[in-house]
This record gives sequence, structure tokens and C-alpha cells, in this order.
Amino acid sequence: MKKLLFATGLLLAAGTASAQNNVVKVNILSPLVKTGSFFFEHKLSESSSFEIGGLFTSWSINGADTDVTGFAITPEYRFYLSNTKKAMEGFYVGPFLRYQNLTLKNTSTYTDFDNNGNTVTRTEESAAELNTFGGGVVVGHQWLFKQRFSLDTFLGPSFNGGSISYKTTNNGSDTIDPGPFDGFGIRTGVTFGIAF
Repeated sequence: MKKLLFATGLLLAAGTASAQNNVVKVNILSPLVKTGSFFFEHKLSESSSFEIGGLFTSWSINGADTDVTGFAITPEYRFYLSNTKKAMEGFYVGPFLRYQNLTLKNTSTYTDFDNNGNTVTRTEESAAELNTFGGGVVVGHQWLFKQRFSLDTFLGPSFNGGSISYKTTNNGSDTIDPGPFDGFGIRTGVTFGIAF
């Protein structure tokens, strides 16, 4: 009986001492721009991991003239640079790709006069769908606390390019500005997660 208890204790100790291979994370800065950003990271080796991110957004740009809704998918390969820590902890470099599918709607209200001199309010709406593909690289640092919780910070340049297709209604003009979703930009975040 003592041998069985000892063997069980060794197995439990080995299980709790082993490093975690997965982390589920949420970007805690995303709600500031009415966006949900979630990640799943899986350890591939002692110095690398693969992460997949999903983003869902619904917010306004250009002083609330343009509403943006849609999603993005971001796969990332991470190289951890520490000689003393294993993958999923420490400094890393992460090249990534990104696909975005966004719907942009612009509503403009104009005040005009009709032939009788009466004030007339007119509304013009423009709508477009933006599909972009791009990538970049981030540098960051991830901490693991008690082998259960993660804190990850990252920053780096990105580029997205693609096509915009207009769906104009009510005599709207095809001049929607895609804002920060097309061209060069900065990808940044602070995530909190649970390791398992």
C-alpha cells in the first residue's frame, strides 16, 4: 500500500511540474475599440510555438462617419529567444499572416433647399466590403505565472492589402476610406490567458 501511495504521489508531482503546452488568451486592449480578439497558442518545440488568433469587430472610424464590422484571422509562428526558459515563456519574435473581411458603411446627412426654398434633409449611404491579406512581425514577451496564467505583450509593423468592392445605395459616392485596415500599420496587444 505504501508503494502504491508513493508511486501515485510521484505521478501527481510529475504532472504538476510539467510545462504547459497550450494557452488560451484574450487581448485586454481590444474592448477599447469595440473589438474582441482571442488567441490559442500551442507549443511545438522547446523554442517555438504556433498561435492562431481571431478578431471580431464593430466600431466607427473618421468621427463616426464610417461603421466597420467584420472579422480577421491571424496565424503566427513564434521563435522564443531565451536560453534559460522554454517555449511559451520569455522574449520571442513572431512572423504572422492576416486575412480580414470587413464591411464598411458610411452615412452622410446633407441639408439642402428645394425649389420652393424649403429646407430638405438628405441622407446618402455608401457600403463596401474590404478583403485584405497581409502580414508582419511582432516582438514580445510572455510570462507564465504558477504554470496556469499567462501575460503576453507584443508590438510590431504590419501591412494589409486587398480589394474593396462598393455597394452604393441612395446615390452615395464610392469614397469610403478603409482607414487603418488597409496599408501599413502597427499590430499591438496585451493578452491575459490560461495555460493547460
